[in-house]
Amino acid sequence: MECYGSACSIPRSFLTKEEKVEMLEEYKDYLEKEAKGVAERIKELKSN
Repeated sequence: MECYGSACSIPRSFLTKEEKVEMLEEYKDYLEKEAKGVAERIKELKSN
């Protein structure tokens, strides 16, 4: 969390378009990694 003066505890309500795109790209990367992990776990379980 970033702090601006005394507003450290207040989350921002309005994000820029660039910030939204960045957040969505990070979320997409997270989901892709999660899906890869799930696929690896399924493969492990099937081989046992």
